[in-house]
Amino acid sequence: MPARELQEQLNTLREQLEQNPPLTEAEREDLHALMQQIELEIELETKTQDSSLSDNVNLAVERFEIEHPTLAGTLRNIVQALGNMGI
Repeated sequence: MPARELQEQLNTLREQLEQNPPLTEAEREDLHALMQQIELEIELETKTQDSSLSDNVNLAVERFEIEHPTLAGTLRNIVQALGNMGI
């Protein structure tokens, strides 16, 4: 089930953030805001297109790709899970 996969990736991202990677406070806040959006999508279990969420996660991938490749990889998995859910 894609929602479960998305939740697992979100948990992985949360664990990575708990390891305190060298992020600015703004970067950390942006990731937390994205995580909240994703959690809301999971709760609603909506099948409607919400390209803004996917776009925001893709932007985060680009932002963290060079300096934080592990976070970016997890975010890419989240994008894939959102796509599998039709979001």
